[in-house]
Amino acid sequence: MTSSSTSAPANTTGPGGTTLVYGKGSGSQPGHTLRVYADLRCPFCKRVERGLGPVMEKLAEEGRVTLEYQFATFIDDGAGGTGSLCALSAVGAASDVGAATAQRYIRSLFASQPAEDDDAFADTGVLLRLAEEVEGLRGPDFDRKVTEGFYLPWAHRVSAAFESSGVTGTPTVLLDGRPVTVINPMGYAVTPEAFLAELNLD
Repeated sequence: MTSSSTSAPANTTGPGGTTLVYGKGSGSQPGHTLRVYADLRCPFCKRVERGLGPVMEKLAEEGRVTLEYQFATFIDDGAGGTGSLCALSAVGAASDVGAATAQRYIRSLFASQPAEDDDAFADTGVLLRLAEEVEGLRGPDFDRKVTEGFYLPWAHRVSAAFESSGVTGTPTVLLDGRPVTVINPMGYAVTPEAFLAELNLD
């Protein structure tokens, strides 16, 4: 299997398929859009995923929002390495398996996120091992796409889309284009209650 510069994973949208999509809100009754900007090596993104990831996922599953992920890879430049890019490529392969599966894999990556100066995600063996924690993810097609970097061209496009988005850092969360507070002054995720209150979806 050879990668194509035009290939984009399933469950993506936007020019070049650079946005990962999850949820029922994109159906016949479009609702709110919750857009998450994150870098898979970003420790603050890990805190948001740990504290608010299940909340955002539940909102998407209930059809109250469409959850959109726009990933960045700037920590590769700042800390060195290619871990953000390689992990993002693997997320693309997971998205081909299914939108919900990709969500579980993103959670697995954040849960096992290495230290910011550790480029462990550049190791496909690490990415495959973490995929074992997601039921139904490992298989010949997924493994081959991860090992061969099938979605690396796509990951580069995603990174470029972030750089031109106007967003200057991660984590950033927008509800219908409006910034939502996800990190408190102490540098940790806000509580689910505070998050939901600010969303004010009712």
